[in-house]
Amino acid sequence: MAMFGSSHKETPKTQEIDKISNASTNIGKGATLQGNIDTFGNVRVDGKLIGDIKSKSKVATGNASLVEGSITAQNAEIEGEVKGSLEIAELLVLKSTAIINGDIITAKMVVEAGAIFNGKCQMGDINQIKKMMSEQKDTKTENNFNSKTENSKEEVSTSSVFSDLKI
Repeated sequence: MAMFGSSHKETPKTQEIDKISNASTNIGKGATLQGNIDTFGNVRVDGKLIGDIKSKSKVATGNASLVEGSITAQNAEIEGEVKGSLEIAELLVLKSTAIINGDIITAKMVVEAGAIFNGKCQMGDINQIKKMMSEQKDTKTENNFNSKTENSKEEVSTSSVFSDLKI
């Protein structure tokens, strides 16, 4: 038994996970990528990405970058343009050159003077926000269903009145 430190041995699987989470993905200036990125590591976009980004770490975009899709990450620092939603678990930083056209859900946000944001923003615990949004969506769907059923009942009763008429 070890007195100091852990008696836990690293298995090849945990070593592999560490390598994956330390990996980073870069899209260079002038490059265009169509497709989605799903990674444990950091993502840096200086070019153009048409697709979604999902990262368990940090996403950073350069001031000349364009992302046409949603970004889901632990943290994000945006300098360029994003046309899509952002879902950031911890901290979102919008730099002065950032242009966001989409909704934001984040725990914390820093917005520098000059940043442009067009959309809705919800801040707080992401899991609670998602739960609340899901409940609201279910309520709206139920209300729409109830109003459609009531309308169809009215239509049925109206059509039965007219079907009794003889011309």
